[in-house]
Amino acid sequence: MDQGDTGIRTAATKRTQDTRRRRAVVAALMLAMALAALDATIVSTAVPQIVGDLGGFAVFSWLFSGYLLAVTVTLPVYGKLSDTFGRKPVLIAGASVFLAGSLLCAVAWNMGALIAFRILQGLGGGALQGTVQTLAADLYPLKDRPKIQSKLSTVWAVSAVAGPGVGGVLAAYADWRWIFLVNLPIGAVALWLIVRHLHEPQQKPAERPRIDWAGALAVFACGGVLLTALVQGGVAWPWLSVPSTALFGTGLVLVAVVVLVERRAAEPIIPGWVWRRRTIAAVNLALGALGLLMVAPSVFLPTYAQSVLGLAPVAAGFVLSVWTLSWPVSAALSQHVYRRIGFRNTAMLGIGTAALILFAFPFLPYPGRAWQPALLMLLLGAALGLFQLPLIVGVQSTVGWAERGTTTASVLFCRQTGQTIGASVFGAVANGVLADRLGGASDFDSVTRGLDAGQVPDATRRAIADAVHAVYLGAGCAAAAAFLVLLFLAPRRFPVLKD
Repeated sequence: MDQGDTGIRTAATKRTQDTRRRRAVVAALMLAMALAALDATIVSTAVPQIVGDLGGFAVFSWLFSGYLLAVTVTLPVYGKLSDTFGRKPVLIAGASVFLAGSLLCAVAWNMGALIAFRILQGLGGGALQGTVQTLAADLYPLKDRPKIQSKLSTVWAVSAVAGPGVGGVLAAYADWRWIFLVNLPIGAVALWLIVRHLHEPQQKPAERPRIDWAGALAVFACGGVLLTALVQGGVAWPWLSVPSTALFGTGLVLVAVVVLVERRAAEPIIPGWVWRRRTIAAVNLALGALGLLMVAPSVFLPTYAQSVLGLAPVAAGFVLSVWTLSWPVSAALSQHVYRRIGFRNTAMLGIGTAALILFAFPFLPYPGRAWQPALLMLLLGAALGLFQLPLIVGVQSTVGWAERGTTTASVLFCRQTGQTIGASVFGAVANGVLADRLGGASDFDSVTRGLDAGQVPDATRRAIADAVHAVYLGAGCAAAAAFLVLLFLAPRRFPVLKD
């Protein structure tokens, strides 16, 4: 009897220790996610101070583009590495690179150095994004994954929206270098928690395959060239110019190189099964469309709110930020829907509703009131929460541990690539509408930079409203395309593996 009681107490103690350890790891993941989300937006409001100190106004856009490119192209590499060597070493290495880049950014002596160090930050940021999402699926069984994913979604949304405000406060009342220095204590705490509390099953050295470094280099080069062409096309040079043509041509050649290298590799960085399996291919395409459509509200809505509705910057930011309230709530509640009707049908319900909301935006009255677009954004956040989380949870549940990192990285890579394509495509759409309405070679950025809320000529306000309406129609088409992908490509029931 005493031995039985001792065994029960020992088991209870072990469960308590495991729960505490898992909570500590989740806290570390949330801190890491906050770092990755903040650094994508925190620099934006500090650009005047940075340029005033370091110069380099002509190339400051690379502070954002360089970081985004580095994060995106490294996602597939980190995904494969985490499947091969485990999540812990990859996350520790990536976080260390990210923090080293943050420290170097804080001591940058000119704009060229700062851009280089931002790219170094991005090389670590790819590990933070991909590995955090993969670990979330490792730590929890299927029935509990919506809880952790909704927490991460909340952290990402709040951090992304708060980033510009935090950056502006630090630049105004301290120094822009603190934007990067604040990463160090937060990242150090996250690293300590991971090192101390994350324990993974050890793999035998003999079971570890060789890494496809040639494939990793080819993927990195191909992604970097094509994404640079998309990011800089129509901005740094015209779409049909020699630099744009050269980059796209080089990118297509590198695509062929990637295919050849990956076909010959024993353990390719981007394995063919990522696209041969219907479920993963459908989720990749659907979330690529999500990345594309998210550009419409996140990039163009603040300008619409200021120039068309006449709102102050803070109020315009609120119109956008309301979707961060409904998105995580909807994501957390989505489990009650997909347990009844399945992952695919739940996602189709969400993206179908999102398409209707996006198509409704151009029908708002002109100039309208602030609550009207804010209400649409609140509904859009709820619809996208119902769309994204079931797909991520569902696709992660169709693969085992050894394939989960690669699968998660492919999903995030497609979403990031969709955002890059969306920024280029919708920027061209907005510029085209403005040029048609105002006459001449009018540019969306140049027109909106000089706008002063409340003193905008009515013709310009109407032109901007028409441009944003066209962008929202394009976003609605992207949502409709995601709906059709799920309808015709995704299986009705995801082939979920037992935990």
